[in-house]
Amino acid sequence: MPNHLVSATTGSVKRSVASATLTLCFIGGLVPALLAQKGPKSDRKVLVSVKPEYSELLKHAQIGGLVRLKVTVNPDGKVSNVDVVGGNPILAESAATAVMKWKFVPAGAQTVEDISISFTPH
Repeated sequence: MPNHLVSATTGSVKRSVASATLTLCFIGGLVPALLAQKGPKSDRKVLVSVKPEYSELLKHAQIGGLVRLKVTVNPDGKVSNVDVVGGNPILAESAATAVMKWKFVPAGAQTVEDISISFTPH
């Protein structure tokens, strides 16, 4: 990393890198393409949900937390893709597998939904 981007705090480095990235996007004309990829926020209702598997071993070991997913839903309400955005990888696999079986209310177009699934060991 160039010396002019390094400072005493990590936050300054992240801000400098982010600023440089934004500058490159504006210069390269990429910002409209990046913004065009974001669709309107959707809140499609879930018709059928499947609970993720949560083994007793994980519960006993007090392994829990929140798994965040980006779920692509086809116009017919079927889930076509699940991307893990955050959370424990062991729990994320179980959450993604379950959400692939979900069914949403049909809509006029494909949507991307933000889904959070909580695993509580208590």
